[in-house]
Amino acid sequence: MTLILDGVRVRQRGETWLDDIRLALPSGMTTLVGPMTAGKTTLMRVVAGLRPPDSGRVLVNGKDVTSVSVRKRSVAFVYQQFINYPSLTVYQNIASPLRLDTAFPKQEIDARVREVAELMGIGGLLGRRPSELSGGQQQRTAIARALARPVDVLLLDEPLANLDFKLREQLRADLKSMFQDSGGVVLYSTADPNEALTFAAPTVVLGEGRVLEFGDVADLYAAPPTLAVAATLSDPPINLLPGVVRDGRIDCLGASFPAPHAHESGRGVVLAVRPHQVRIERDGVDGALEFPAEIRLAEVTGSETFLHLLLPGERHLVARLPGARLHTPGERTRVFVDPAHLFVFDEIGGRLLARSAAEVDLHG
Repeated sequence: MTLILDGVRVRQRGETWLDDIRLALPSGMTTLVGPMTAGKTTLMRVVAGLRPPDSGRVLVNGKDVTSVSVRKRSVAFVYQQFINYPSLTVYQNIASPLRLDTAFPKQEIDARVREVAELMGIGGLLGRRPSELSGGQQQRTAIARALARPVDVLLLDEPLANLDFKLREQLRADLKSMFQDSGGVVLYSTADPNEALTFAAPTVVLGEGRVLEFGDVADLYAAPPTLAVAATLSDPPINLLPGVVRDGRIDCLGASFPAPHAHESGRGVVLAVRPHQVRIERDGVDGALEFPAEIRLAEVTGSETFLHLLLPGERHLVARLPGARLHTPGERTRVFVDPAHLFVFDEIGGRLLARSAAEVDLHG
């Protein structure tokens, strides 16, 4: 099974929502990641047949379905806001798409409903109505209904975004296992880069209605080809600092280090470092960049502390430090960054010039 988007464009009120989307997605799970305004939901609505493209084609297993109505497409859609029929039981909700298809006899419907319910961990709730369920149980019911009838394309639009942390973690593990060997195409949308990394599936990075990159998410995280990809796959947001190449070194806010590659003197670059690679102790690293800083805010989450720092030139930096650390706003400190932890991007165009040598290999 394959899903192909061939030059798909969508414009709305004079604005481009999708711009020349070209993708070929194989069977199994693909993650679609990008910020809220990236165009993820619009892309999924086009695939589902809910929104016709202004130009381009949608092909499922080689067949052009661009003009095929949503009712005639072999597609299921799970939304961020879980939608269940309030007057029907869990059993009836899950069975509803099967009952619309005359190809499914009663006994097969019953077996399929119970199989999917057990898979989603709601086998003991089949007699309840949605009002008697928790939020997580309601979302499991909505996903089970989408899974009940075999389809060529399953679309999940941020289905876990409204659930609490514990439920999200549990359902992520369940869904990853469930879709690993799917015979159809599963497209899972998320604004959370950590969720995309957790699924470890082929990933489409979307930004402002354009495909920024498509590939292995671990590779994209370890060596983002552009600054836009690095920013999309970083949560908390990646820190950005200005740099200039001078005589084989890169100057940054009064500190400098050897340029990792030969670049012409005077070239502007952007240095990017993830918050977990920023330190307020030297940690014995020779050649670490050192900056004076003022602590603006300390966010203690229990196991970690996020320090919001002000550097020279009114530059802001966030450090993610292990443990609970108490700091007072206005406190002065020193910030240390190992150059081996830096990504170097071209100031013009944002192309990666040198990758961090210290990021964890997510394939390991």
